[in-house]
Amino acid sequence: MRRWTVDEYHQLINAGVFAHDEKFELLEGWIVPKISGSPPHAVALDLTQEQLRSRLPFGWRLRIQSAITTADSEPEPDIAIVRGSARDYSSGHPEPQDIALVIEVAERSLPEDRRDKARIYARAGIAIYWIINLIDSQVEVYSDPTGDAPATAYRARAVFAPTDSVELIIAGQPIATLAVRELLP
Repeated sequence: MRRWTVDEYHQLINAGVFAHDEKFELLEGWIVPKISGSPPHAVALDLTQEQLRSRLPFGWRLRIQSAITTADSEPEPDIAIVRGSARDYSSGHPEPQDIALVIEVAERSLPEDRRDKARIYARAGIAIYWIINLIDSQVEVYSDPTGDAPATAYRARAVFAPTDSVELIIAGQPIATLAVRELLP
């Protein structure tokens, strides 16, 4: 067992080391299998992208279950709101400076999304991270990342129940308010 760099991970992908039906992410240098989503996960993903797509300002787009690249990881968040057009990423995945928001839909992956993914996204300086928590029927919003600090984390966490609304913020600007119940199956 050993840790891999992002470049080495790309070389493995390009060399065809992984079968087409195998799903992996690079998390802090470790190649980790992705957890398959359940029907509620798929529904929450569809509902969330429906709510977000029409509200995005010009120059921003959704990426669904596609990789982003940080210094030591290449996670595949369920949703990422990124700057630019699809063609802007034909030679490389979005990096932290391109990303306004990452979203994970969590059921079985909830502990890892709270701990590992939050640490990775905070270290990268991604301003806002949502977890659509299917277990507790809530949206958790993490903000104010520490960046690459000794105790990498988000300093702020807010929890929104199905009766609440959550504010969509892109590049520091409030864009829309979304009803949490519209994001949950």
